[in-house]
Amino acid sequence: MAIEKPTAPVGAPSGANLPFVEGKGFAPEGAPTNASLVADYLRQHETKGLLRFITCGSVDDGKSTLIGRLLHDTKRLFDDQVAALEADSRRHGTQGEAIDFALLVDGLSAEREQGITIDVAYRFFDTDRRKFIVADCPGHEQYTRNMATGASTADLAVVLVDARKGLLTQTRRHSYIVSLLGIRHVLLAVNKMDLVDYDQAVFDDIVAGYAGLAKQLDIPHVQAIPLSALRGDNMTGASAAMPWYTGPSLLEHLETVDARRDGSEVGFRLPVQWVCRPNQDFRGFAGSVAAGEVSPGDAVVVLPSGRRSTVARIVTADGDLPRAIAGQAITLALADEVDVSRGDVIAAADRAPQVADQFAAHLLWMGDAPLLPGRPYWLKIGARTVSAQVTEIKHKVDVNTQAQLAAKSLELNEVAYCNLGLDQAIPFEAYRDNRTLGGFVLVDRQNNATVAAGTLDFALRRAANIHWQPLEVDKAARASIKAQAPRCLWFTGLSGAGKSTVANLVEKQLLAKGFHTYLLDGDNVRHGLNKDLGFTDEDRVENIRRVAEVARLMTDAGLIVLVSFISPFRAERRMAREMFPEGEFIEVFVDTPLAEAERRDVKGLYAKARAGKIKNFTGIDSPYEAPENPEIHLAGGEESAEVMAKRVIDRLLD
Repeated sequence: MAIEKPTAPVGAPSGANLPFVEGKGFAPEGAPTNASLVADYLRQHETKGLLRFITCGSVDDGKSTLIGRLLHDTKRLFDDQVAALEADSRRHGTQGEAIDFALLVDGLSAEREQGITIDVAYRFFDTDRRKFIVADCPGHEQYTRNMATGASTADLAVVLVDARKGLLTQTRRHSYIVSLLGIRHVLLAVNKMDLVDYDQAVFDDIVAGYAGLAKQLDIPHVQAIPLSALRGDNMTGASAAMPWYTGPSLLEHLETVDARRDGSEVGFRLPVQWVCRPNQDFRGFAGSVAAGEVSPGDAVVVLPSGRRSTVARIVTADGDLPRAIAGQAITLALADEVDVSRGDVIAAADRAPQVADQFAAHLLWMGDAPLLPGRPYWLKIGARTVSAQVTEIKHKVDVNTQAQLAAKSLELNEVAYCNLGLDQAIPFEAYRDNRTLGGFVLVDRQNNATVAAGTLDFALRRAANIHWQPLEVDKAARASIKAQAPRCLWFTGLSGAGKSTVANLVEKQLLAKGFHTYLLDGDNVRHGLNKDLGFTDEDRVENIRRVAEVARLMTDAGLIVLVSFISPFRAERRMAREMFPEGEFIEVFVDTPLAEAERRDVKGLYAKARAGKIKNFTGIDSPYEAPENPEIHLAGGEESAEVMAKRVIDRLLD
């Protein structure tokens, strides 16, 4: 039975006439029908360059309309998409009987109801010259983190400005985020020119104003284009309505702009994602080249270890390569047996990046809970994950005006310039030179949520000047002379729970048995070491960090240290625990109900807190996060202090 060959496939682009080619299926529109030529055409399509760009601007500037129009005019919509768009336009559209192109990317019901973009929407399309991935980013200030997500991988930003409104606060905010995330190319799209009668003077005023902003934000490349996304003026070709404009159309600029970042100025960089060991005869290090190029025989260095070798082979799924460049996924085989792990960086030996553990960085806070300096987070950079703290907030940045403001913490969508401290040194590059080795995220260690995105600026000088001084008398020697094993007993619980009472009894009994101890009590420490700290969440974090450092030094001296602090947050107790070797930190939870703690309130603190005379009081207007798995759990409302102290002693001497 003969099979009829249709002239166009189901779902072909609107208006397309796709001939059927034997053995090849349907050829793309405009493609030759000869089988070999079709193969060449498809091969050319596979090797076309890719440009990632974002659209951003104020609410209702026409970002979604611009993308929808671009997809429509480049004939990259299928018949069913066009039909669905027409139906949606009649139901949700704002253009009467005409097509509302914004509905192509505003897919969320909340977006259609409000007529705004809320989440980042990604779309892929291509032309004969280039492939594109475009991210439609929201304009509202509360969605700044969404906009930053879209900008983090973009090479170019299309900043839309409504010709009627000119440059707005949102324009400054989005341009600042664009600059912060290292986008060097901006296409200034002055939209809705049809609503100002295509007036050149309006366009020139906006361009002049943005030129000053771009210079202030260090954005080196700006191409301004007057257009009407709704009517299609200057979208894919020159507009007859604006003969005074002789520059490229929006699509022409996107097709020709050179926004590549090959990293040749910094040298070869390969962050190792995977150590490949299929058999005993081969060991390779897989990853994507982040910068520069490499060839067999090149001298390389592995960081942070500093070990050196040379490249023996460049292995890919298609065979060995004589050369690899930025963006390629490869596996390197080295001439020597060098210890290399996931997260290490293989770099050009003569142009290696720096290695440091303390940095100055810009930080965009994306967490619902505030950033607290001193609290530990996971820092992920490339394929490496390390523990990190924001040691100091130098200043907060008003993203609308770029003014520098004093701050002790960061809230959602706020940006700050901070100092970072890591628990180990990492190879890095300034973000402006290399996004892969200069961009990072912070992750909450309790719920694994991404809470911040940041860019490294430079290593703090003290990071290179401070080294561990080797000491001949170590902890083991100090503990041996005292004939005891160092421990940190960390008592936690509400104010009035009985922590200090139990800790005092424990120390007295240990001293009677001949042990060397020291008790760090919360109230006593605040008279000296921590007298400069208040009771805000930020100060509580710093309070615990300092005490934990002191306790660690005391256990290093061979002592049994008893720490009696409310320490209300799990994150800080975990931070303290991680300062000590396994088994040396013992968390003691004095679990006394709030009502019982209030009844015992000999200092009257709870009554003052209830009356509003004491702010940030734990259990009243500041939370207490109870331990989940303490080593010792004491029932403070049921057992006497003596019984609880005996339980601690028994556990310690067991």
